[in-house]
Amino acid sequence: MSVRRLAPPEQQPKDFAFSRANLEWAQAQVKKYPEGRQQSAVIPLLWRAQEQAGGWLPEAAIRHVADFLGLAHIRALEVATFYTMFNLEPVGKFHVQLCGTTPCRLRGADDLEKLCKKKIGEQGHVTEDGKFSWVEVECLGACVNAPMVQINADYYEDLTKESFNQILDALAAGKKPKPGPQVKRQLSAPAGGPTTLVADVPAAKKSSATSSKSKPKSN
Repeated sequence: MSVRRLAPPEQQPKDFAFSRANLEWAQAQVKKYPEGRQQSAVIPLLWRAQEQAGGWLPEAAIRHVADFLGLAHIRALEVATFYTMFNLEPVGKFHVQLCGTTPCRLRGADDLEKLCKKKIGEQGHVTEDGKFSWVEVECLGACVNAPMVQINADYYEDLTKESFNQILDALAAGKKPKPGPQVKRQLSAPAGGPTTLVADVPAAKKSSATSSKSKPKSN
């Protein structure tokens, strides 16, 4: 994994503090852990801080979480820089995570990457209107629906260059495209409908009974 660094000082806000609602949420999360283990809440609290900050983790947010949990700042920073789910630089309103692992590559992720570069720019770049950014990530666990992307909290699967382009255009226009498979199938079920356990049960029983009657009786 490449070295992950914080955004430069000119991109960093001066301070950060949980909103009232997020503060109450954070306090409830800490109570879930045994006495003396409350610092284990660092990951969910960093995640909530990232959501509040607009999809990325400023240094001030990392320090705020560390202070909230009584952690040394470096300990929270170690967590934030290790896990790639934490974005250390500003991202667009719609942050595209493009799966670049083998199943998605074999199924057309190269075309999706070219489209990202054409419509958004290079990885880590935020469009001038602030709407889009993208990054290539490792497996997102939807290999059977390859190729796929995650945009904010939603998965868009079974993509083609055309369907992916339509999704990006819809988001840019303020619309909400339907997440999940972009072909006619239910979740990860076979395309075209079920292929097993489709026979009529009574007919199957009847066929079995007829077959047994046709067998010659043994002496």
